Amino acid sequence: MILLASSSQDDLYCWERGVSALAPIFCSTNIGSLSDEMVRIKPKILLLDYDLPKLDGVGGIAALMKLNPDTKVVILSGPITDEIEWGLFRTGVRGCCQRNIESEQLKNVIMAVQRGELWIRRTLSWHLLNELVMITQEKNKLKQTIGDLLANLTRREYEIATLVGDGESNKQIARRLAITERTVKAHLTEVFRKLDVADRLKLALIVKGSMSSRDTTQIEH
Repeated sequence: MILLASSSQDDLYCWERGVSALAPIFCSTNIGSLSDEMVRIKPKILLLDYDLPKLDGVGGIAALMKLNPDTKVVILSGPITDEIEWGLFRTGVRGCCQRNIESEQLKNVIMAVQRGELWIRRTLSWHLLNELVMITQEKNKLKQTIGDLLANLTRREYEIATLVGDGESNKQIARRLAITERTVKAHLTEVFRKLDVADRLKLALIVKGSMSSRDTTQIEH
């Protein structure tokens, strides 16, 4: 199912000619009907005119995508700045191209997006690279912070925290470690204090987030 959205009948006609062989086509000419169709037919692909009246730019597109997060959105527009185009990709759109794109080329865009690819200009690739570098750096910082927190635990506390991360109950932990449930609770109270968490779920998230960087690390004290 492919949904086309533009206030221009000429554009809709050209786009439909390019993609009609790929899937059933529906068309919307205003933001109201577009929002309704996003919920009603749940299209696999949305070809969206960036200048659709009342769309309200990147923010409006982000709100529209929330109506059906599974829809892959391709933006068609006139000339826009690199900053706006990159903002669209950061919002989650899968492709951007010129509104007057040739029918056969538009078909290629849709086929690429259906395969899970991005249709992005090469001149924007450095944005993508910088974003990946920043994400990696932030992820590494988070792992280091978590690792530093867990390093404050004793061997037994870390062992119990790991079992909580695996979803085991106090009773199961006590049986596995041959200790009493009261002892398990005492250790967990100390773990919660050291890590400044209030419940098992948050503890489990911390432990799971650290496993990839600590799977070969030993607690020495």
